[in-house]
Amino acid sequence: MTLSNAQFDEIMRGYDKRQLQNKHIQEKRIAEAYRRAPRLKEIDEAIAEGSVKSAHRLLDGDPNALSDLKNKLAAYRQERKELIAQLGYPADYFDPIYTCRDCKDTGYIEGLKCHCLKQALIDAVYTQSNIRNIVEQENFDTFSYDYYSDEIVNPTTGLTALATAKNAVTECRRFIDDFEQKPKNLLLYGDTGVGKTFLSNCVAKELLDQGYSVIYFTAFQLFDILSKGVFEKNSDTSMAHQSILKCDLLIIDDLGTEYPNAFTTSQLFLCLNERILHQKSTIISTNLDMKQIAQTYSERTLSRISSNYTIIKLFCDDIRVQRRRMR
Repeated sequence: MTLSNAQFDEIMRGYDKRQLQNKHIQEKRIAEAYRRAPRLKEIDEAIAEGSVKSAHRLLDGDPNALSDLKNKLAAYRQERKELIAQLGYPADYFDPIYTCRDCKDTGYIEGLKCHCLKQALIDAVYTQSNIRNIVEQENFDTFSYDYYSDEIVNPTTGLTALATAKNAVTECRRFIDDFEQKPKNLLLYGDTGVGKTFLSNCVAKELLDQGYSVIYFTAFQLFDILSKGVFEKNSDTSMAHQSILKCDLLIIDDLGTEYPNAFTTSQLFLCLNERILHQKSTIISTNLDMKQIAQTYSERTLSRISSNYTIIKLFCDDIRVQRRRMR
């Protein structure tokens, strides 16, 4: 679970490539604007030359150099602003372009790893970069209520499948809105094919776009990594184990599909408990109901979930089957 030097170098080359691409876009924008309005180029050159000339005047002891420069720059900038507006460009059209404005595409902020670099490292270490591709397909924009019946009713809540799905989306959006101020957890449960994983991916997309670190695992993958952290005592596995416990959002998909035993029971409790103590958010999706969770992972684990998670049950006919019928 360690990151090789080659992997790290590849990530940093990606930052270099990103900077070059964005610089190229900026230069194309400026060249196009200069072609359409040559006066714009004259203004930019005058601003640069004026600054140099004023610096020489200051060195020569001219006390009016600074005030003269300010007046000239103000006039040039106002003319420049008006020209840009006439060309139909937004005010910041020629500003430097950054994919990540926080670190300006360097990967670091004051010597510390930026959130974008942390996520890139997570993606590389856990070979989960495909989550980026998945969430581009599975997000709130592509989520559909068409698969949820407005006639089938949950006798326990009195809500239809459609109303339940709408409530679930509302809860997920609230989870996102409150993410920084009020860390929360979600448990999505229900039969196979009711949209649990899709909804998890919707949340992941929003939080990834906001710069939070997100780790996605199937239950089988999670317990495999946790076992290495326990039985392979070295710095690499310890680092991997810590990132699972301390990332901003951990998604555990298909809990219950792994082979349950005493180890998985204890590790799940420790993982969930540690994340609750550190106020780190977790989303769990499972086919198990509350009784089955207690039977499989202990009453103690169910107690942690019941008291710290928003529990959402989804139900409908298997969406995958519905899609096949529509083809």
